[in-house]
Amino acid sequence: METAWITTAPLPSAHHLPVMVAEVLALLRPRPGATFLDGTVGGGGHAAAVLGGCAPAGRLLGLDWDGAALQVAAQRLATFTGQYVLVRESFSQALTVLSRLGWDGVDGVLLDLGFSSLQVEDGERGFSFLRPGPLDMRMDQRQDRCAADVVNRASEAELRQIFRDLGEERAAGALARAVVQARAEAPVTTTTALVTTIARVVRRPPHSHLHPATRAFQALRIAVNQELDHLTAFLRDGYRLLRPGGRLVILAYHSLEDRLVKEAFRRWAAPCLCPPRLQVCACGWSPKVQILTAKPRTPAPEEVARNPRARSARLRAVERCVLGGGNVDASG
Repeated sequence: METAWITTAPLPSAHHLPVMVAEVLALLRPRPGATFLDGTVGGGGHAAAVLGGCAPAGRLLGLDWDGAALQVAAQRLATFTGQYVLVRESFSQALTVLSRLGWDGVDGVLLDLGFSSLQVEDGERGFSFLRPGPLDMRMDQRQDRCAADVVNRASEAELRQIFRDLGEERAAGALARAVVQARAEAPVTTTTALVTTIARVVRRPPHSHLHPATRAFQALRIAVNQELDHLTAFLRDGYRLLRPGGRLVILAYHSLEDRLVKEAFRRWAAPCLCPPRLQVCACGWSPKVQILTAKPRTPAPEEVARNPRARSARLRAVERCVLGGGNVDASG
Protein backbone atom coordinates (compact mmCIF):
# COMPACT_ATOMS: atom_id res chain seq x y z
CA MET A 1 0.00 0.00 0.00
CA GLU A 2 1.25 3.48 -0.78
CA THR A 3 1.26 6.30 1.71
CA ALA A 4 -1.77 8.54 1.28
CA TRP A 5 -0.15 11.92 1.89
CA ILE A 6 2.22 14.34 0.22
CA THR A 7 4.61 16.78 1.87
CA THR A 8 7.84 18.45 0.79
CA ALA A 9 9.08 19.50 4.22
CA PRO A 10 12.71 18.66 5.08
CA LEU A 11 13.11 15.23 6.63
CA PRO A 12 14.00 15.46 10.34
CA SER A 13 16.00 12.83 12.20
CA ALA A 14 14.14 9.90 13.76
CA HIS A 15 15.10 9.55 17.42
CA HIS A 16 11.83 9.74 19.30
CA LEU A 17 11.53 7.11 22.04
CA PRO A 18 8.05 5.55 22.16
CA VAL A 19 6.54 5.29 25.64
CA MET A 20 5.57 2.06 27.47
CA VAL A 21 6.06 -0.10 24.38
CA ALA A 22 5.99 -3.43 26.24
CA GLU A 23 2.75 -2.51 28.03
CA VAL A 24 1.14 -1.30 24.80
CA LEU A 25 2.04 -4.51 22.96
CA ALA A 26 0.82 -6.70 25.82
CA LEU A 27 -2.60 -5.02 25.66
CA LEU A 28 -2.93 -4.70 21.87
CA ARG A 29 -1.79 -8.30 21.29
CA PRO A 30 -0.47 -7.92 17.72
CA ARG A 31 -0.61 -11.21 15.82
CA PRO A 32 -0.11 -12.28 12.20
CA GLY A 33 -2.86 -10.97 9.95
CA ALA A 34 -4.35 -8.51 12.46
CA THR A 35 -5.22 -4.92 11.55
CA PHE A 36 -4.38 -1.86 13.64
CA LEU A 37 -4.84 1.89 13.78
CA ASP A 38 -2.18 4.14 15.25
CA GLY A 39 -4.07 7.41 15.54
CA THR A 40 -0.99 9.40 16.55
CA VAL A 41 1.73 7.65 14.57
CA GLY A 42 4.37 10.35 15.21
CA GLY A 43 7.84 8.98 14.54
CA GLY A 44 6.51 5.47 14.06
CA GLY A 45 8.03 3.85 17.14
CA HIS A 46 4.85 2.20 18.41
CA ALA A 47 3.73 1.43 14.85
CA ALA A 48 6.98 -0.42 14.06
CA ALA A 49 6.61 -2.53 17.20
CA VAL A 50 2.99 -3.38 16.37
CA LEU A 51 3.78 -4.24 12.73
CA GLY A 52 6.65 -6.41 13.90
CA GLY A 53 4.14 -8.44 15.89
CA CYS A 54 1.60 -8.86 13.09
CA ALA A 55 3.94 -9.54 10.17
CA PRO A 56 3.87 -10.66 7.46
CA ALA A 57 0.15 -10.33 6.68
CA GLY A 58 -0.92 -7.70 9.20
CA ARG A 59 -1.55 -4.08 8.29
CA LEU A 60 -1.64 -0.71 10.01
CA LEU A 61 -3.21 2.66 9.31
CA GLY A 62 -1.20 5.52 10.76
CA LEU A 63 -2.73 8.96 11.24
CA ASP A 64 -0.97 12.18 12.16
CA TRP A 65 -1.65 15.81 11.37
CA ASP A 66 2.08 16.65 11.45
CA GLY A 67 3.51 16.22 7.97
CA ALA A 68 7.11 16.13 9.22
CA ALA A 69 6.23 13.32 11.65
CA LEU A 70 4.73 11.29 8.80
CA GLN A 71 7.98 11.56 6.89
CA VAL A 72 9.87 10.15 9.85
CA ALA A 73 7.26 7.41 10.31
CA ALA A 74 7.63 6.40 6.64
CA GLN A 75 11.38 6.20 7.12
CA ARG A 76 11.03 4.09 10.25
CA LEU A 77 8.45 1.74 8.71
CA ALA A 78 10.34 1.24 5.44
CA THR A 79 10.99 -2.43 6.18
CA PHE A 80 7.21 -3.05 6.34
CA THR A 81 6.49 -2.05 2.74
CA GLY A 82 2.95 -2.98 1.75
CA GLN A 83 1.74 -3.32 5.35
CA TYR A 84 0.87 0.27 6.21
CA VAL A 85 -0.96 3.35 5.04
CA LEU A 86 -0.12 6.83 6.36
CA VAL A 87 -2.69 9.61 6.19
CA ARG A 88 -2.26 13.23 7.25
CA GLU A 89 -5.32 13.61 9.42
CA SER A 90 -6.38 13.97 13.06
CA PHE A 91 -7.39 10.85 14.98
CA SER A 92 -10.74 12.55 15.57
CA GLN A 93 -11.47 11.73 11.91
CA ALA A 94 -10.49 8.06 12.20
CA LEU A 95 -13.95 6.67 11.45
CA THR A 96 -14.17 8.76 8.29
CA VAL A 97 -10.70 7.70 7.10
CA LEU A 98 -11.38 4.00 7.71
CA SER A 99 -14.66 4.25 5.85
CA ARG A 100 -12.97 6.05 2.95
CA LEU A 101 -10.32 3.33 2.74
CA GLY A 102 -12.93 0.58 2.87
CA TRP A 103 -11.68 -0.93 6.13
CA ASP A 104 -14.45 -2.60 8.15
CA GLY A 105 -12.83 -1.98 11.52
CA VAL A 106 -9.56 -2.86 13.21
CA ASP A 107 -8.32 -5.28 15.86
CA GLY A 108 -6.54 -2.61 17.87
CA VAL A 109 -6.25 1.17 18.22
CA LEU A 110 -3.51 3.20 19.88
CA LEU A 111 -3.55 6.89 20.77
CA ASP A 112 -0.40 8.39 22.28
CA LEU A 113 -1.53 11.90 23.21
CA GLY A 114 1.92 13.26 23.98
CA PHE A 115 3.86 15.48 21.62
CA SER A 116 7.11 13.99 20.40
CA SER A 117 10.81 14.75 20.60
CA LEU A 118 10.61 15.58 16.91
CA GLN A 119 8.46 18.59 17.79
CA VAL A 120 10.11 19.57 21.08
CA GLU A 121 13.67 19.57 19.79
CA ASP A 122 12.96 21.60 16.67
CA GLY A 123 13.17 25.19 17.88
CA GLU A 124 11.45 26.44 14.73
CA ARG A 125 8.26 24.67 15.79
CA GLY A 126 8.01 26.79 18.96
CA PHE A 127 6.89 24.00 21.31
CA SER A 128 9.78 24.22 23.75
CA PHE A 129 10.41 26.90 26.35
CA LEU A 130 14.05 25.72 26.41
CA ARG A 131 14.76 26.56 22.76
CA PRO A 132 14.61 29.95 21.04
CA GLY A 133 12.29 30.12 18.08
CA PRO A 134 9.06 31.57 16.73
CA LEU A 135 6.01 31.24 18.97
CA ASP A 136 4.26 28.73 16.71
CA MET A 137 3.12 25.45 18.38
CA ARG A 138 1.01 24.27 15.43
CA MET A 139 1.02 20.49 15.10
CA ASP A 140 -0.56 20.89 11.68
CA GLN A 141 1.34 23.58 9.80
CA ARG A 142 -1.62 23.97 7.42
CA GLN A 143 -3.74 25.70 10.05
CA ASP A 144 -3.71 29.50 10.21
CA ARG A 145 -3.66 30.31 13.93
CA CYS A 146 -0.41 29.90 15.85
CA ALA A 147 0.52 30.55 19.49
CA ALA A 148 1.68 34.09 18.73
CA ASP A 149 -1.80 34.89 17.43
CA VAL A 150 -3.35 33.71 20.70
CA VAL A 151 -0.84 35.54 22.89
CA ASN A 152 -1.15 38.83 21.02
CA ARG A 153 -4.85 38.87 20.14
CA ALA A 154 -6.74 37.17 22.96
CA SER A 155 -8.22 39.39 25.67
CA GLU A 156 -6.86 39.31 29.19
CA ALA A 157 -9.92 37.34 30.31
CA GLU A 158 -9.44 34.81 27.50
CA LEU A 159 -5.75 34.39 28.34
CA ARG A 160 -6.59 33.92 32.00
CA GLN A 161 -9.07 31.19 31.11
CA ILE A 162 -6.58 29.45 28.82
CA PHE A 163 -3.81 29.44 31.42
CA ARG A 164 -6.19 28.38 34.20
CA ASP A 165 -8.32 25.77 32.44
CA LEU A 166 -5.84 24.26 29.98
CA GLY A 167 -2.62 24.67 31.94
CA GLU A 168 -3.97 24.47 35.50
CA GLU A 169 -1.69 27.44 36.21
CA ARG A 170 -2.32 28.94 39.67
CA ALA A 171 -0.90 32.29 38.63
CA ALA A 172 -3.21 32.48 35.59
CA GLY A 173 -4.55 35.95 36.40
CA ALA A 174 -1.17 37.52 37.04
CA LEU A 175 0.29 35.83 33.99
CA ALA A 176 -2.51 37.06 31.72
CA ARG A 177 -1.97 40.64 32.96
CA ALA A 178 1.78 40.34 32.42
CA VAL A 179 1.30 39.12 28.85
CA VAL A 180 -1.08 41.96 28.03
CA GLN A 181 1.38 44.49 29.47
CA ALA A 182 4.31 42.95 27.57
CA ARG A 183 2.54 42.93 24.21
CA ALA A 184 1.53 46.58 24.69
CA GLU A 185 5.23 47.42 24.46
CA ALA A 186 6.03 45.00 21.60
CA PRO A 187 4.36 41.93 20.09
CA VAL A 188 5.33 38.68 21.84
CA THR A 189 6.39 36.54 18.88
CA THR A 190 9.18 34.28 20.19
CA THR A 191 9.46 31.56 22.81
CA THR A 192 12.22 33.53 24.51
CA ALA A 193 10.06 36.64 24.86
CA LEU A 194 7.18 34.65 26.35
CA VAL A 195 9.46 32.81 28.79
CA THR A 196 10.88 36.14 29.94
CA THR A 197 7.36 37.41 30.62
CA ILE A 198 6.36 34.23 32.44
CA ALA A 199 9.46 34.32 34.63
CA ARG A 200 8.42 37.71 36.02
CA VAL A 201 5.24 36.38 37.64
CA VAL A 202 5.40 32.57 37.94
CA ARG A 203 7.45 31.10 40.75
CA ARG A 204 8.07 27.42 41.51
CA PRO A 205 9.29 25.94 44.82
CA PRO A 206 13.03 25.10 44.81
CA HIS A 207 12.27 21.36 44.94
CA SER A 208 9.81 21.47 42.00
CA HIS A 209 10.87 19.77 38.75
CA LEU A 210 8.54 22.01 36.75
CA HIS A 211 9.98 24.87 34.75
CA PRO A 212 7.98 28.08 35.41
CA ALA A 213 6.82 28.08 31.78
CA THR A 214 5.68 24.43 31.66
CA ARG A 215 1.98 24.98 32.32
CA ALA A 216 1.63 28.14 30.25
CA PHE A 217 3.23 26.48 27.22
CA GLN A 218 1.02 23.42 27.70
CA ALA A 219 -2.06 25.62 27.82
CA LEU A 220 -1.16 27.50 24.65
CA ARG A 221 -0.31 24.30 22.79
CA ILE A 222 -3.66 22.75 23.73
CA ALA A 223 -5.51 25.93 22.75
CA VAL A 224 -3.75 26.37 19.40
CA ASN A 225 -4.31 22.76 18.35
CA GLN A 226 -7.74 22.36 20.00
CA GLU A 227 -6.44 19.12 21.47
CA LEU A 228 -9.25 18.53 23.94
CA ASP A 229 -11.85 19.14 21.23
CA HIS A 230 -10.27 16.47 19.02
CA LEU A 231 -10.06 14.03 21.94
CA THR A 232 -13.66 14.69 22.94
CA ALA A 233 -14.80 14.08 19.36
CA PHE A 234 -12.93 10.78 19.26
CA LEU A 235 -14.29 9.68 22.63
CA ARG A 236 -17.91 10.13 21.57
CA ASP A 237 -17.89 6.76 19.81
CA GLY A 238 -14.31 5.69 19.17
CA TYR A 239 -15.16 2.15 20.27
CA ARG A 240 -16.90 1.74 16.90
CA LEU A 241 -13.50 1.52 15.24
CA LEU A 242 -12.96 -1.84 16.91
CA ARG A 243 -14.04 -5.25 15.75
CA PRO A 244 -15.52 -7.48 18.48
CA GLY A 245 -12.69 -8.37 20.84
CA GLY A 246 -10.56 -5.50 19.55
CA ARG A 247 -8.70 -3.30 21.99
CA LEU A 248 -8.12 0.44 22.40
CA VAL A 249 -5.09 1.75 24.30
CA ILE A 250 -4.69 5.44 25.15
CA LEU A 251 -1.63 7.13 26.65
CA ALA A 252 -2.43 10.48 28.31
CA TYR A 253 0.06 12.88 29.86
CA HIS A 254 -1.91 15.33 31.96
CA SER A 255 -5.02 15.25 34.10
CA LEU A 256 -7.26 17.04 31.57
CA GLU A 257 -6.77 14.29 28.97
CA ASP A 258 -6.77 11.42 31.42
CA ARG A 259 -10.04 12.57 32.99
CA LEU A 260 -11.76 12.66 29.61
CA VAL A 261 -10.49 9.18 28.76
CA LYS A 262 -11.52 7.72 32.12
CA GLU A 263 -15.03 9.18 31.92
CA ALA A 264 -15.54 8.01 28.33
CA PHE A 265 -14.39 4.47 29.11
CA ARG A 266 -16.78 4.32 32.07
CA ARG A 267 -19.61 5.54 29.87
CA TRP A 268 -18.84 3.01 27.15
CA ALA A 269 -18.73 0.19 29.71
CA ALA A 270 -21.90 1.21 31.57
CA PRO A 271 -24.93 -1.14 31.40
CA CYS A 272 -27.29 1.86 31.23
CA LEU A 273 -27.03 5.61 30.65
CA CYS A 274 -30.40 6.59 32.17
CA PRO A 275 -30.49 9.06 35.08
CA PRO A 276 -30.36 7.23 38.45
CA ARG A 277 -33.88 8.42 39.31
CA LEU A 278 -35.40 6.25 36.56
CA GLN A 279 -36.38 2.84 37.92
CA VAL A 280 -36.68 1.23 34.49
CA CYS A 281 -34.08 1.61 31.73
CA ALA A 282 -35.34 3.64 28.80
CA CYS A 283 -32.09 4.39 26.96
CA GLY A 284 -31.60 1.09 25.17
CA TRP A 285 -27.88 1.26 25.82
CA SER A 286 -25.75 -1.84 26.27
CA PRO A 287 -22.07 -2.04 27.31
CA LYS A 288 -19.82 -1.45 24.34
CA VAL A 289 -16.50 -2.28 26.01
CA GLN A 290 -14.91 -3.98 28.98
CA ILE A 291 -12.38 -1.90 30.91
CA LEU A 292 -9.00 -3.64 31.07
CA THR A 293 -7.25 -1.15 33.38
CA ALA A 294 -9.09 -0.49 36.64
CA LYS A 295 -6.44 2.14 37.37
CA PRO A 296 -4.10 3.81 34.88
CA ARG A 297 -0.79 2.07 34.37
CA THR A 298 2.38 4.11 34.63
CA PRO A 299 5.94 3.70 33.29
CA ALA A 300 8.46 1.67 35.25
CA PRO A 301 11.16 3.69 37.06
CA GLU A 302 13.74 2.26 34.66
CA GLU A 303 11.89 3.71 31.68
CA VAL A 304 11.51 7.12 33.32
CA ALA A 305 15.25 7.16 34.01
CA ARG A 306 15.92 6.32 30.37
CA ASN A 307 13.24 8.62 28.95
CA PRO A 308 12.18 11.41 31.37
CA ARG A 309 9.36 12.49 29.04
CA ALA A 310 7.57 9.25 29.92
CA ARG A 311 7.28 10.35 33.54
CA SER A 312 3.71 11.66 33.37
CA ALA A 313 2.28 8.94 31.07
CA ARG A 314 -0.98 7.28 32.13
CA LEU A 315 -2.16 4.25 30.15
CA ARG A 316 -5.79 3.08 29.99
CA ALA A 317 -7.29 0.33 27.83
CA VAL A 318 -10.63 -1.24 26.91
CA GLU A 319 -11.77 -4.26 24.89
CA ARG A 320 -14.75 -4.18 22.53
CA CYS A 321 -17.59 -6.42 23.63
CA VAL A 322 -18.51 -9.25 21.31
CA LEU A 323 -22.10 -7.99 21.39
CA GLY A 324 -23.06 -4.31 21.36
CA GLY A 325 -22.82 -1.81 18.53
CA GLY A 326 -21.94 -2.22 14.88
CA ASN A 327 -18.83 -1.94 12.76
CA VAL A 328 -17.33 1.17 11.20
CA ASP A 329 -19.95 3.58 9.91
CA ALA A 330 -18.84 7.16 9.38
CA SER A 331 -22.40 8.41 9.13
CA GLY A 332 -23.51 8.03 12.76
